[in-house]
Amino acid sequence: MAAASSRLNLNRREIIVIKNCLRKYLSTSATPRNQTLTLLSNRRHTSWQAFHKLRITNQRSFSSETLHTSTQKDINPFQEARPEIDYICDNINKKLCTQMLELREMAQYYFDGQGKTFRPLIVLLMAKAINMHQNSTDIISQSQQQVAMISEMIHTASLIHDDVIDNSSTRRGKPTVDNKWGQRKAILVGDYILSVSSLLLAQLRNEEVVKILSQVIEDLVRGEFMQLGSKEEPNDRFNHYLKKTFKKTASLIANSCKAVAVLGNCNEDVTQRAFEYGQNIGMAFQLIDDLLDFTSHESIMGKPTAADLRLGLATAPVLYAAQEHQELNALIMRRFCHEGDVELARSFVAKSDGVYQTKLLAEAHSAAAIELLKELEPSKARDALEHVATLVLRRNK
Repeated sequence: MAAASSRLNLNRREIIVIKNCLRKYLSTSATPRNQTLTLLSNRRHTSWQAFHKLRITNQRSFSSETLHTSTQKDINPFQEARPEIDYICDNINKKLCTQMLELREMAQYYFDGQGKTFRPLIVLLMAKAINMHQNSTDIISQSQQQVAMISEMIHTASLIHDDVIDNSSTRRGKPTVDNKWGQRKAILVGDYILSVSSLLLAQLRNEEVVKILSQVIEDLVRGEFMQLGSKEEPNDRFNHYLKKTFKKTASLIANSCKAVAVLGNCNEDVTQRAFEYGQNIGMAFQLIDDLLDFTSHESIMGKPTAADLRLGLATAPVLYAAQEHQELNALIMRRFCHEGDVELARSFVAKSDGVYQTKLLAEAHSAAAIELLKELEPSKARDALEHVATLVLRRNK
């Protein structure tokens, strides 16, 4: 069941959601409205690529200000889930406590309170929202809190392994585990965190949830392999990038939201909405992350900028820029390995609308996420989830 949900084909609800978003926000777009809706209705184009390849050129189409009107209340999502976030952060450190002092220090290194705790925030808010929808109470069960812990542990383990693969030197403004303790120990501590998260998953004693969250780990590995490869045909690259982005980033958020819905005894419709909300938030989050690699500064990001280009990776801003500047295709194919390739690619992105188009795609995903919440009963948690969808677009690190 989890594997089926991980496909990036648009289902009927996703098409309806995106149609509604486009009807609402694209009335002034340079893309003809009828042409856009026909494209999304055509079953030959039932993939996220069809949606993402839309060229939206009017800046008013998906502005953050327009999106923010859906949540006018003054809400701090982190305050809404603060007690639960504090609890799971403390509990993660307790679960990673071992008599091997160096292993303990390494395992707890990124759980120092300096991380975004973005994934557990979404999982906890989703649990509150669906519990309110189902049972008129926002009390989160122990098993739902455990899913939030597991999601953060899987995410952190993947960061440690990614830093080894990418040979990264800094993360969150301090040396990576790899840089501080060495590659071998970094790999082992990532495995250790994954093993502890697997024990927590087994303790849930829910076969469906075990399958759902096991799918996340498979997706992470497949996504990393996809990132190490590339497509020769320009028309295949964007779809390859989107699938990789889902597997590496959005799958964890989507399936964690789905897991808390299953544990909340939600029906299939609510469970699928939870999954799709997480999917859209995850895609928007990564699109903004890829955009910030071109627009932010290392001192703000806490890690080097232009890192993706130096790793040979073509993200959305580059792929969009390549549609305007065909010279970029040769650089993409050789993974920016020649001297001066990184600087040249950055210059092409700077004089294209690649960053702008990437922002619009992120805003479209944010709008779709907000639309998916409208069938849930009104609650502070639902409002907070809507607000998260706009905060994703405004982050600078």
